[in-house]
Amino acid sequence: MDRVVRWISTDAYWAKGRTRELIERAFANSFPVGLYTPSGTQAAVARIVSDRATFTWLCDVYVDRDHRGRGLGTTLADWSVAWAERHDIKRVILATLDAHGVYAKAGFTPIGHPERWMEIDRRPPFG
Repeated sequence: MDRVVRWISTDAYWAKGRTRELIERAFANSFPVGLYTPSGTQAAVARIVSDRATFTWLCDVYVDRDHRGRGLGTTLADWSVAWAERHDIKRVILATLDAHGVYAKAGFTPIGHPERWMEIDRRPPFG
């Protein structure tokens, strides 16, 4: 968890400054997935938030800088889509600033009917 906290709180543009307690609580209440090197070092992480019936949100996808460019983000996205399919969940969403191509490889497309979606987002601007 130390590695995940460091990645999320110091390098992930969407979560810089999150506290350890908040990250641990988020992961404890989600379905986390990790990818590891053959030697056992964690190379990537993601978490799935779901009601296990109708809705899944893929979030906090992070690939260690030393392991980027090897398809690990796509592997996490593919695994998450397969996870949703195994649970017969029909809707999987995510948000990204700059990795649209990674997620497109796993079948993600821009949200259909964005006029139907609303949000409350009280986070400070990314920066």
